[in-house]
Amino acid sequence: MAEEGYGSFVDWNQMGDLAKSSGPTKVDCKDLKEFKQMARQGYWAKNHKLRAQVYQQLIKAIPCRTVTPDAEVYRDIMGNAASKKPSSHISLPEFVDGSPLPQYCLKAEAVASAHQIINCVAGQFPDISHCPSLPAVTSLLLHFSVDEAQCFEHISRMLACNEPGKRLLDQTFLAYESSCMTFGDLANKYCTSAHKMIVAIAQDVLEVYSDWQRWVLGDLPFSHMVRVLDIYLVEGYKVLFRVALALLKFYRKHKAEGGQGNQQQDSSKVKDDIQAFVKGIASNVTPEKLLEKAFSIRMFSRKEITLLQLTNEKSLQQKGITVKQKRRNVQLALNPDTFSSEIVSAKEMRDIWSWIPERFALCQPQLLFTTSTHGCSLTRYIVQYRNTDQQVCGAFLSTDWEERKRGGNKLSFFGTGECFVFRLKPEMERFEWVVIRHPELASSNKTQGQEDTKPVGDLSPFLSARHFNLNSKNTSMFMAGNFDSIIVGGGDGNALYIDSELNHGRAGRCATFDNPPLCAETFQVSLLEVWGFQDAMAP
Repeated sequence: MAEEGYGSFVDWNQMGDLAKSSGPTKVDCKDLKEFKQMARQGYWAKNHKLRAQVYQQLIKAIPCRTVTPDAEVYRDIMGNAASKKPSSHISLPEFVDGSPLPQYCLKAEAVASAHQIINCVAGQFPDISHCPSLPAVTSLLLHFSVDEAQCFEHISRMLACNEPGKRLLDQTFLAYESSCMTFGDLANKYCTSAHKMIVAIAQDVLEVYSDWQRWVLGDLPFSHMVRVLDIYLVEGYKVLFRVALALLKFYRKHKAEGGQGNQQQDSSKVKDDIQAFVKGIASNVTPEKLLEKAFSIRMFSRKEITLLQLTNEKSLQQKGITVKQKRRNVQLALNPDTFSSEIVSAKEMRDIWSWIPERFALCQPQLLFTTSTHGCSLTRYIVQYRNTDQQVCGAFLSTDWEERKRGGNKLSFFGTGECFVFRLKPEMERFEWVVIRHPELASSNKTQGQEDTKPVGDLSPFLSARHFNLNSKNTSMFMAGNFDSIIVGGGDGNALYIDSELNHGRAGRCATFDNPPLCAETFQVSLLEVWGFQDAMAP
């Protein structure tokens, strides 16, 4: 069953139900919104030829650089080689970083064709330095290509996409690494239980999350991946984040149902376990169930995620991490033999560190101030205290304390939605910005101009209040202070209030974090510590 040329590379015996063409045979659609709805519904999912034609239509519509290699370029380069059987011993370029080419449902000899296409792409795109997802995408598109030349053109157009704010494939280590950091931030925000489990069982969380793209582009079974590809070609990169987050949620459920404990183990073992789970996901989760879970996650817009990724890229550049290297891991660096705090243990600090944004976690925690010794000036920091009732609470404050001076002598709130409050004892719990848990309290503030795609100053573009039309100012009262007090959270009360002598305080409910009192409503500070770090975005 060759589907009139759109399946000459396919081993139809492996295609299962996908080998049976049914449903619509034509798509009469030009409107992107309608295409989006049809893609999510799987309108062309049961007809291989129609799916191939839709892919061709979508890829040809991608805005590209003026000079983008096409099918004729491939034929000219390959010459007579295009008509010969390609060698099965062609190695892949270094920029795929050892990622194997998933065969999916390709014929054995078609794997060599995919290798040949990727090597031709490497010659035409010399600026690509890191693109581990390319083998999987090439293999997938070859299932729906008339010949190698058409597949080459489709890959080239995806790589040459020049639509502002849109990306389809990471092509540098900087872009790839920042996407891993961004995924970590998203997992922290939207998969709290799963993220907490990964923190508990893996020695290096970022190492586990560094495989997030491979979960989708490589490990997912073909039946699931083509449904993802349907939507990815319409909606772009954000879909990969959604699906990977859904996989993380299902993995956590799988671990919970299996009754497996949270004993810490080597990160490579955790990666292998997730990979095995994703490869075998078809036994428990259908493609539609996976997509349903992915699109039930209430994430921020593509614009906000793009801004977060740009911010993470900048933090990596500030640290000089632009080419592949072993990143120092803060969680591993918290050696229980050398870590010293009079309030929290190394494990508790490790848990707190897993909550903060990835770009801040690039740095080692540093004790800046403790009431038992002299300290230094306060900037971005974690403040934590133990009261005389032995209750331990605190807050992560994401903005430079110097910002308070912008209000003059008037006490005014500032900060970003990355601030949060927490308590460790009697039980551990974090309370984030209320808008994260209830996005209906705000709508996206869509402004015009270039500022939409670039971070501004030291504010987090991901959760900066200026990007949202908030229903109430009470929901953006993050931090405030003067010579008399430090205040965290506002609106109908404060989450934390500590007096200027750092001796007495109050804890209560507040609208910004929608939190219960973190400890006794009035308390005496037994010990207070401030942990800070040099912001990776600071000059």
